[in-house]
Amino acid sequence: MNPQTFAIIKISAGVLATIGLYSVLYKETKFYRFWEHLFLGLAAGYGVVAAWKDTLYTDWWVYTFGTAATPTAPATPGHWIWAALLPIGIMGYMVFSKKHNWMSKIPIGIILGLWSGQQVQIWWQTWGPQVYSSMQPIIPTTFSPMARPSTLEVANGQVQTIADSAQLANVQQQLANNLYPTQALTNLIFVVTFISAFSYFIFSFELKNKLMLGVNKLGRWMLMVGFGAIFGSTVMARFALVIDRMSFIVNEWVQTLTQRV
Repeated sequence: MNPQTFAIIKISAGVLATIGLYSVLYKETKFYRFWEHLFLGLAAGYGVVAAWKDTLYTDWWVYTFGTAATPTAPATPGHWIWAALLPIGIMGYMVFSKKHNWMSKIPIGIILGLWSGQQVQIWWQTWGPQVYSSMQPIIPTTFSPMARPSTLEVANGQVQTIADSAQLANVQQQLANNLYPTQALTNLIFVVTFISAFSYFIFSFELKNKLMLGVNKLGRWMLMVGFGAIFGSTVMARFALVIDRMSFIVNEWVQTLTQRV
């Protein structure tokens, strides 16, 4: 087959699949179901290959059997203790057997035990820095200038050349030690937003104080603004997918057909 003809057939199949999947916007039909099942089948096949190449081979096979020497890398020895993971992994598939279903609980228990232990460390590594970064200063240390200047602005007149790393480091340290009014205002907005949003989730006792009720209401509004921004970004992500597919149809399919004609 002519390579150009094959390219047209391949691109046309992609266009047909795109139209078929987006036809669900009209209604769910057998045409849409066909492309949906085709897509899911391809995704499942890709998942099997990816599971072997990205997980089983790299994280189990190589550690168990080692690797042979290549012109660019030496040989690595295998450790047969990793082979003990094979029967444990096979036990997980016993969930499909009524008689041996109990065996599937063994790997599940092992995974849950290891996962639970790791989550303590992962939780702090994930949320610890965020808790620390939420403690922002709100009182300016200088009012001249009002906004934080750039490194070049401060360095002007202090250093002869920006390549002077020692002087440049001093300038950067000077900027880091000062809190300018605009930065303090930004931090204040962040702290107020954080405290008010956090206060919305106080359910241990009834809030009767007018100040607390006001902060709680402000937190509700802040959460609504945040969720609205998240929803907006989700919608824009969907539009990005549509624009990408429309670009594929116009810039690749139509141009290929035009060149062919």
